[in-house]
Amino acid sequence: MSEAPVVSEPRRRVLGALGEAGLETTRTVSSAYGVFVRTLYYLVRGRHEPGAIARQMYEIGNRSLVFVSLVMGFVGVILVYQGGIQTQRVLPDLSQLGATFLELLVRDLAPSLAALMVATRVGAGIAAELGSMAVTEQLDALRLSAADPVDYLVKPRFVASVVMLFVLTIVSGTVAYACGLVGAQVFFELSPRSFVDLSLVDAVYLGSGLAKCLAYGAAIPILSAHAGLTAQGGSNAVGAATTRAVVHSSLAVIALDFAISFGAHALFGDFSR
Repeated sequence: MSEAPVVSEPRRRVLGALGEAGLETTRTVSSAYGVFVRTLYYLVRGRHEPGAIARQMYEIGNRSLVFVSLVMGFVGVILVYQGGIQTQRVLPDLSQLGATFLELLVRDLAPSLAALMVATRVGAGIAAELGSMAVTEQLDALRLSAADPVDYLVKPRFVASVVMLFVLTIVSGTVAYACGLVGAQVFFELSPRSFVDLSLVDAVYLGSGLAKCLAYGAAIPILSAHAGLTAQGGSNAVGAATTRAVVHSSLAVIALDFAISFGAHALFGDFSR
């Protein structure tokens, strides 16, 4: 009889680490999905607190507006400058620079970059706040009072995030395009009339961008709240929950960006061409 192959110790450690990471990822996704389902349930059957949602809209939207718009403004200038330089190396014609930049903004850059900025600022804040409540047993006090923390704490943040990410994307995308317009005029002497061109933007690209806003706005508060709700221990646990929230939210934005872009291309193809 042939002997079974012997797995070396380093390979066994690598396989064990990969298996442990896979199991941990599966548990995290399953647990976060449970928080998402309960949030949707309480949206229909739970309490209605417009004041709590308005406060979270202010925290998520108003306090992130300057930060997100500033980042997007710099991104707009940089992309137009780099895009113009690369285009001039091939063709001297920059008439499609504004149209191409607007297409990229609507289809991908505006929702994805705004979501990443929100994930770093808002996601960390949600995880830190809920994590502090978890380690100080405030969440246990809510449960003893027959109140689900998902209904009281997660649902208002979920609604506010979905709504305000649409607003932040529109405002910051407009700022990015305006800064790109100024950059094109300064660096390449391209007139605003030539830069502002909507010819490459169609319904599929617009729908893809809006779908990304919805998906990102739902994923960021759920994953961040899940990281905070599952924090255990002391102050170190709050720090670890904050780190997990930012990492998981950022990875979710990238994964959803790929999934929605691939799905839109598979369903509609290169619609605008």
